Amino acid sequence: MTPSATGGRWALVLGASSGFGEACARALAKAGYHVFGVHLDRRAGLKRVEELVEELRASGRKAHFFNINAADPERMEATLDEMVPLMEKGEDIGVLMHSLAFGTLRPYVGEDAVTPAQMDMTLRVMAHSLVDWTRAILARDLMRKDGRIFAMTSSGSNRVIPSYGPVSGAKAALESHCRQLAYELAPRGITVNALRGGVTDTPALRKIPGNETLLAGALARNPSGRLTTPDDVAAATVALCSPLTHWVTGNVINVDGGEEITA
Repeated sequence: MTPSATGGRWALVLGASSGFGEACARALAKAGYHVFGVHLDRRAGLKRVEELVEELRASGRKAHFFNINAADPERMEATLDEMVPLMEKGEDIGVLMHSLAFGTLRPYVGEDAVTPAQMDMTLRVMAHSLVDWTRAILARDLMRKDGRIFAMTSSGSNRVIPSYGPVSGAKAALESHCRQLAYELAPRGITVNALRGGVTDTPALRKIPGNETLLAGALARNPSGRLTTPDDVAAATVALCSPLTHWVTGNVINVDGGEEITA
């Protein structure tokens, strides 16, 4: 993608302050998109966010970030209302990237088992919020033909990892939501795909119990000889924004150097 190809389009990145979201914000800005970023950070992490915003603006793109709970419907609606006046006439949201990684990592059974409230929160943040944001964007007519919607999933959606159950359920739901949205938005010319990155050393992965074993196992079996990086996923995201991929929708796309085929 080139800047001229994106015109006055924006990328809205949910989870933009770290990991896959941060890398996608940078790559999409380089490809010519202005960037709206949504993140949830405490005061200690805001300096890093400010530096990222300045970096994006220094590249010649407009960038506005919002520090909110993206899974709160009222805050979502208010934030979108703030975004609209920041867009010039004729501009739209060309890309929605869902990269929210906040959930409960607990077993289903035992003294430390996940509670119903924690399970509901995990599903809402990591899965259902995709539907909320998509619906709210479309209600405001902010995404038109050739729009692209992506959601970050993982191999945990279809396999067992200790204490990963609530997130595994959320990822499975997220993939299902992508299929349903792809079906419903196909007549509008909007594609929806889940991106399944390989095991990646991100802050979110470091919170998973036994993450060292996951990293070592992925490195040992990846036929490309290394782990996936956020930049790998960001590059694939930009490539899938091409008009030439207008017929690619409703998929779970592996972005992992071949890791999944050896699992």
